[in-house]
Amino acid sequence: MRVDYQELDENAPVFSIAAAAELAGMHPQTLRQYDRLGLVVPQRTRGNVRRYSLRNVSELREISHLAADGLNLEGITRVLALREQVRTLEKRVRALESELADERLKRPGQRVFAAGEAGDVITLAQGMRARRRTDLVVWRPGRVDD
Repeated sequence: MRVDYQELDENAPVFSIAAAAELAGMHPQTLRQYDRLGLVVPQRTRGNVRRYSLRNVSELREISHLAADGLNLEGITRVLALREQVRTLEKRVRALESELADERLKRPGQRVFAAGEAGDVITLAQGMRARRRTDLVVWRPGRVDD
């Protein structure tokens, strides 16, 4: 069976605490402590066993790098919270940009169309003109060129 790693869900809880600790280069007890502090909270099975995702392992590595840079756990907690806030805000900005673009297209008189070079329909901003081609085309009636 061949696994396509691009299709793996980074949030799927697949790693035991021992495997996640090894992937993150940490001791399993450190992962337990981070779970208690709420830094990296893995999902739990029905038997209350921790299961870590690829995203969790990535977060653990990030914590390790921040700690190596001299940040204490309080500083790491703040950095992680701010990064998550930035990710959330970036998603919201993308959604609002898409919504604004859709709204602009819905306004009457806001869409102008022209024929493209290949005969396709292109959308132009209001007040803009299609670029004119200045090629010289010779047409001779009754003659078909190859």
